[in-house]
Amino acid sequence: MTSKINNLISGLILAALVAISGCGSDSDAVIVDFDKTIAVERPESDVPQKASLNVAVAAMISPKETFSYYRELLDFIGGKMDRNVRLIQRKTYGEVNELFQKGQVDLAFICSGPYAVDREKYGFEALATPLVRGKPFYQSYLIVNKTSTYQKFTDLRGKIFAFTDPDSNTGALVPQFWLSKMGETPESFFENFTYTYSHDNSIMAVARALVDGATVDGHKWEYFQSRNPIYSSKTRVLKKSELFGSPPLVASVALPPQDKEQIRQLVFTMHLDPEGKKILEKLMIDRFVSPEEKWYEPIRLMKYALKHPGGPVYATQKF
Repeated sequence: MTSKINNLISGLILAALVAISGCGSDSDAVIVDFDKTIAVERPESDVPQKASLNVAVAAMISPKETFSYYRELLDFIGGKMDRNVRLIQRKTYGEVNELFQKGQVDLAFICSGPYAVDREKYGFEALATPLVRGKPFYQSYLIVNKTSTYQKFTDLRGKIFAFTDPDSNTGALVPQFWLSKMGETPESFFENFTYTYSHDNSIMAVARALVDGATVDGHKWEYFQSRNPIYSSKTRVLKKSELFGSPPLVASVALPPQDKEQIRQLVFTMHLDPEGKKILEKLMIDRFVSPEEKWYEPIRLMKYALKHPGGPVYATQKF
């Protein structure tokens, strides 16, 4: 019965989010059915086609925001490498991971959670980590509506909560770990909970009082608070997690070594290029740096603690 109620709540919340995000200038857009096409003979061309880079992005933010957020960065990389870049968007982190397993993607911007725990399983390696506000770290932000009276995480007992993606570090693993330290689970602690599948959806859900609280990627909350605070300004941060290595740019292990090295050098020096610097400033990224595995160890420890209750106590790692 509980799962049916959760599914109903999730459906209502997602329907409300779709309705809200659908309002505005995009509502007059024309839908084009690409299944209805007419075959046209094309003249043969001797011009060689550029090699393509398939780049995947999971729904850390909603599809429209994702496109605008990453398009210029990907075009910069593609232009410098003389490659066409194909942006592939998927709803969940799991779907992006599967693309790596199937050999259908070369690069991806993924959550730190799947990288820290499953990189060998899915076959990707970190190329670079963004430096934001001078640090290669990020945090999970527990947010509530600005008008609420909640003062601590335990005040959300018996309330409605929003996770982002089941595989998200900041949007799912962190709050589940907090609950486990209290001897609780989402089912025992919250009246109901849902998954929004993007951080901006979670921010919107809290701002519109569709849910009582949520945990989101701190970088994303700060980005919206600075650039488009229409919803983030209606929320407040109740709690911040410890530090974790920021979500990395990863590459398939099957991508040729020379391509991986070229991409590394491009993003590492991007802040020195006038065009690249402008793109990074829009994304609120200082520059990219080489990742260090110790930055992601706290995530592995949290995951281990959830799988082995009563095991070693998690200790916050200082960097």
